[in-house]
Amino acid sequence: MINPWARSAGLHTLNTSFVSGTDALFLNVAGVSRIKNTQIQLAHTRYLDGADINLNALGLARRVGKSGAFGISLVSFDLGEFDLTTVDNPEGTGATFSPSFFNMGISYSHLFANRVSVGIMVKIVNESIANAGARAFALDAGVQYVTGPNDNFKFGISLRNVGSKMRFTGEGMSQQLPSPNPTFEYPITYYQRTAEYDLPSQLNLGASYDWLIGRTNRLTLLGNFTSNAFSRDLAGAGLEFALGSNFALRAAYKYEFDSQNSVEASLDNGFSGGLTVSFPLRKGSESRMSLDYGYRNTDVFNGIHNVALRIDL
Repeated sequence: MINPWARSAGLHTLNTSFVSGTDALFLNVAGVSRIKNTQIQLAHTRYLDGADINLNALGLARRVGKSGAFGISLVSFDLGEFDLTTVDNPEGTGATFSPSFFNMGISYSHLFANRVSVGIMVKIVNESIANAGARAFALDAGVQYVTGPNDNFKFGISLRNVGSKMRFTGEGMSQQLPSPNPTFEYPITYYQRTAEYDLPSQLNLGASYDWLIGRTNRLTLLGNFTSNAFSRDLAGAGLEFALGSNFALRAAYKYEFDSQNSVEASLDNGFSGGLTVSFPLRKGSESRMSLDYGYRNTDVFNGIHNVALRIDL
């Protein structure tokens, strides 16, 4: 549920209606097909700056035929090292371990006459340590619709993380205890069954409108509503200004319903902002390299910082 891509993070992940390329792999997979040929993106996130939690992400989107596009995403957490403790050594054994937490997805998106695009993604979610882990499969699906005299009105719907339940299993769930037989003394290994839990499903509804300024500049107003299965619903709005294909500046605000104070609210409500700087790889070429940055304000620690490098071929 944590957005690793800087462009959409700068808009507080509210751009369901017009997100495109590798950024669409997180929010609305229908936008993957709205690229010219191939896009590669590498991203890094400092989550709650000061907490030593980082995310690294790789995204690849490529057109197939005239209207289709395949996409691949890999997002991995870097949670650092933890001291290994046991029942017999609650102060630590001297060893350390690093949890593994990642998700990987494969998607396909199709564009119909530049008006309607649809997409679906299959992904695996994994959380594990050396002796215990949980995993699940999930589906994302989305639709985008473009209309207006200059394709300036956009609408999008996305459904995310609908899939199987997760349950922790492994040797870490076992414990050796004495035999209940009074005649023979021998240890018996007992395995504990952990409770299943659902993935945090989410529904997004978004719309946006573009004002064209001159022949190449654009100002976009966007709005979005998010319905969460296991947390409060969200709504937000934002602006993005694009100066041709070379520079973009964006800002947004997200509000959480029925949240009475900052303790109850999600971590990243409020303001966000970001920018993009882009330039051609060669003079006269359509291939471009872009640097993206996104920031989301948080009430604890020092916010969430996203940086990304995109290459369009």
